[in-house]
Amino acid sequence: MTQVEAKEFRELCAACGIAVTHQRQVLFEVLKSTPGHPSPEEVYSSVKKQIPSISLATVYKNIRLFLNSGIFREVSLHHGSLRVEMNRRPHHHLVCTVCKSISDIDEEELGPMRSPGKLPGGFFAERFSIDVLGRCAACQQIPPDGDEPDDLN
Repeated sequence: MTQVEAKEFRELCAACGIAVTHQRQVLFEVLKSTPGHPSPEEVYSSVKKQIPSISLATVYKNIRLFLNSGIFREVSLHHGSLRVEMNRRPHHHLVCTVCKSISDIDEEELGPMRSPGKLPGGFFAERFSIDVLGRCAACQQIPPDGDEPDDLN
């Protein structure tokens, strides 16, 4: 982490009321540099290389702290395991039903969305998160039940 990035991290923590620790700084750095939507176990594996004494429980606790403070977001709650979202741009997710990978797709690529706000029944939408379920390019090459690969084009 550069001095500028370290300063930005300290300022971000101060703005969110979070104490700056070495473990949190390494965890933040790993989360920011990991592509996709990592699980706590994936983050733990990377962080453990830098801090061998860290526990999985500490990684979970600090990820939850980052999520609760709004530094990062949680990917859709119904995918079975916690996944961390670093992308702050308006976007949605392509979820592979075979390998469970999650990729981002820009909001504009799915067409116009209604602005968050009041919905019927008194529900107030804070943001929209659309999951497009299907098979990623790699999994389309895997024949389902021994058949030939799908030709989805």
